[in-house]
Amino acid sequence: MKNYLYVIIVALAVGCTAKGSVEEKPNLPELPVLQVTTKDTILHHDYVTSIEAVKNVEIRARVQGFLNKIFVDEGAEVKKGQPLFQLDDHEWAIQVAKAKASVSNAVAEAKTAEVELTRVKILLSKKIISPTELDMVEAKLKAAKAKIEEAISVQKDAETKLSYTFIRAPFNGIIDRIPQKVGSLIDEGSLLTTLSDNHDVYAYFTVSESDYLHYKKESAESRDNTVHLVLADGSAYKYSGKIETVDGEFDETTGSIAFRAKFPNPHKLLRHGATGKVRLTAPAKDALIVPQKSVFEIQDKNYVFIVDSDNIVKMKSVVPETRVANYYIIKDGLSSGDKIVYEGVQNIKEGTRIQPREVSREL
Repeated sequence: MKNYLYVIIVALAVGCTAKGSVEEKPNLPELPVLQVTTKDTILHHDYVTSIEAVKNVEIRARVQGFLNKIFVDEGAEVKKGQPLFQLDDHEWAIQVAKAKASVSNAVAEAKTAEVELTRVKILLSKKIISPTELDMVEAKLKAAKAKIEEAISVQKDAETKLSYTFIRAPFNGIIDRIPQKVGSLIDEGSLLTTLSDNHDVYAYFTVSESDYLHYKKESAESRDNTVHLVLADGSAYKYSGKIETVDGEFDETTGSIAFRAKFPNPHKLLRHGATGKVRLTAPAKDALIVPQKSVFEIQDKNYVFIVDSDNIVKMKSVVPETRVANYYIIKDGLSSGDKIVYEGVQNIKEGTRIQPREVSREL
């Protein structure tokens, strides 16, 4: 019995000693950690753009009249010189006829004056009349000739207005909405439709002053004016474009400046008024690139959490040079080899020890 009790006591003592010797592992938060490295990369800058046809003009009536015929439909492709609309030309045809009659009358008067001048010259040579009679007839002839010129001018004006009743396409393009219908009374200046020549299109977009300076500081040889277009549905446009012009001044309200790029549009996919994003690419050498999610802001300053050798996080102020998509290029505050908290910075505070989980960056 004594031996049995002794064995129990020894077992309990050994069990208590073993339990006391177990160290409890701290419950450390596991966070993804990224090692910052320098690398040469191609940066993508996306800018919201508005797309406009190379030519986009309003077709307006130049004379008043009833709309008799519409030769095209909305959205149709037309060629230069192709008939589009016809207004009632009856009134203008009458005006042309009247103008031609006035020209004929003026010509007849001038011929009468010429005959009279010939007669007066004969009489003057015989000293039957005074020289003042000749002056009067010559003045009358000049007035008749001036009347001819005036009548011809009126006739040309009437013929021009008559030609305005037949509206043709000024260039190749695509017809937009046609607001008027056959039978409508069209006033001078009324909008008939809009015609867009979009075999090429312009893409207008604005960039910040810092992006503009970065673009201009590149030498002409190394500067890449090639741009790409991302359509409204997120797909990439098949053809690349070229930057052609930059505005002459910055917008005072936004601090940005407008660029214009030109894109080919052989299949007429792009239409006037479309939207999308222009994507610029630029090389960055030995760039320190960190994800935007790794950076947080306090009182207009940017910080990251550095992870030291003991896996303790510390706040570090950083100065971004530029932001590209979801990344920052860091100008100051980090060095190659530093480890930073990749994401989850809102859930920790300085001095926290973490359990790091290494992640890799893809850009």
